[in-house]
Amino acid sequence: MKKEMKKDEVFNIFFREKPAMLLVTLNASKSEMYASSLAKQVDCTYSHVVKILQQMEYAGLVLFDKQGRLKLLTLTKKGQEVAESIEKIRSIL
Repeated sequence: MKKEMKKDEVFNIFFREKPAMLLVTLNASKSEMYASSLAKQVDCTYSHVVKILQQMEYAGLVLFDKQGRLKLLTLTKKGQEVAESIEKIRSIL
């Protein structure tokens, strides 16, 4: 008998879970978001989140807005489109 895969398991075949969820969480956020709060929401270490976000910044998906010691995160238009596409695929799976 075949074992049924959970939706999250199928999703993780196609996408790395943490980077995908970082984008989706940022897109769904209704308030200002910082790397430390984002790390808590996706259950990931701060250093790992920063490393992923730096790659996303290089890819044109997120922007860092330095405010004193803190860096506010925002998605670019491209980042929003990618996040919405990921969420759409996730809902289909």
